[in-house]
Amino acid sequence: MEVHQQLGPGFLEAVYQETLPIEFTERGVPYMRELDLPVFYKGRRLSCMYRADFVCYESAIVELKALHALSGTEGAQILNYLKATRLQRGLLRNFGDTSLRLKRFILHNLRRSAKSVDQ
Repeated sequence: MEVHQQLGPGFLEAVYQETLPIEFTERGVPYMRELDLPVFYKGRRLSCMYRADFVCYESAIVELKALHALSGTEGAQILNYLKATRLQRGLLRNFGDTSLRLKRFILHNLRRSAKSVDQ
């Protein structure tokens, strides 16, 4: 929220990616930036990797966008990342709108569908 209050919308995604580590550090949130995560298929680890914008608390993917509006594509993207990496939680933050948009995703079981919660 602080980043969006300070900068507002209109910057490229890379600008917001540079500011979040400052806020994470000030708030004591453990994070890894642009972390390569393995992708699994039928229990097998694939040679390709997915690069997360951030992984916080070693368990939640945080994806950033700077779009005027989110389409269904961004939500599908993070759901696929959760399924492929076996992580259970994800946050999609869109800094491009006039107010900060946040969608939470929870993957209950690898065989079940995930759900999202708009905020």
